[in-house]
Amino acid sequence: MDALTWPQLLAAVLWRLWPVWLALLATFALSIRYRNRLGLYGRLFDSPISMIGFALVMFWVFTALFAGLIATHDPLTQLSGMKNALPGAPLRNPAASVFPHYLLGGDVLARDVFSRVVVGARSVLAIAPAATAFAFMAGITLGLPAGYFGGRLDAGLSFASNLVLAFPVILLFYLLVTPEIQQTGPAIGHWRASIPNVMAAVLFAFPVIFFCTLWNARFHTDRRRRAIWLGVTLILGLWVYAGLAFNADPTGLWSMEPNLLNVFVAVVFVNAPTVFRIVRGITMDLKSRDYVAAAQTRGETAWYVMLWEILPNARGPLIVDFCLRIGYTTILLGALGFFGLGVSPESPDWGSTINAGRKLLSQFPAPALVPALALMSLVLGLNLLADGLREESLKD
Repeated sequence: MDALTWPQLLAAVLWRLWPVWLALLATFALSIRYRNRLGLYGRLFDSPISMIGFALVMFWVFTALFAGLIATHDPLTQLSGMKNALPGAPLRNPAASVFPHYLLGGDVLARDVFSRVVVGARSVLAIAPAATAFAFMAGITLGLPAGYFGGRLDAGLSFASNLVLAFPVILLFYLLVTPEIQQTGPAIGHWRASIPNVMAAVLFAFPVIFFCTLWNARFHTDRRRRAIWLGVTLILGLWVYAGLAFNADPTGLWSMEPNLLNVFVAVVFVNAPTVFRIVRGITMDLKSRDYVAAAQTRGETAWYVMLWEILPNARGPLIVDFCLRIGYTTILLGALGFFGLGVSPESPDWGSTINAGRKLLSQFPAPALVPALALMSLVLGLNLLADGLREESLKD
């Protein structure tokens, strides 16, 4: 079997991505059709920059979702004769059910680069947005009362956040994600109370605290609805919390491997202080507005004012920062994977794939260049999307 020519190779790659093209077409068609009813999201389609950023981000989201259909080989499988294979190289003896070519070549361990990049999108998009969301829950829960009440509470929380921010980010990540950190702390039966476990127990509680406070403030005069919302939040929240923080979910639906827990906790811990400072500053500015004074005059509780008056009016800057922070987190995850501190040594995440191909960059650029371009395009899309959101949020 002959190797693919460049036109054939391009056509094959585009064809393998057919689920992504269909999903993008449907998303853009429906969004543009109903954009007048979709608020801030709908206004994104009035800006070319926003549309380009949104398209780049959704391209990788759909790639991650349909990775099982798109990938041509198992990203961890090593095939004989495919070490450092050129793009479009044919397999020696492909089975009937195996794709006959390595579309983007093979890496130093004879693994398919195309499949590793496609499946690696799942690692990035499973960790970065979720960890950033947890960081925002922690930052918002602490930043609102610090900015609203001020005084000693503000001084104490601000001092703690400054301590974290004063530490070099890369070094802090390196310390938190090394496998040896799981051996820290005393053992309690079969479970070791390591530093990441202790941090997870604290940080992962913030979403539960946030939503319980949110419903309590909203329905404090309606005991029946408050009980329902609090009950659902506590049941679901504590179930997820027990699985993620302590690996104690009996169903096994919510759990994290030690390496993944290290990375997840590190991302939340590093990003939360910055979010805290942003929320605190916005709250200090908005608490003097007329609608806040009107809510206070009506006799609303402090938490109601913070969560249902101040926070909705701070959504613009927070949404923009959320997109930017996912991009920063993506870069950090790539750096960790490059240094061998990712989710697992064999993980197809983009940082590990770049590291596997970097030594032969001058002879075989594809194994390192393709995941690097993937990482760059996702971060570029997030930055363009954040710029578009910033422009549109200023119009509110």
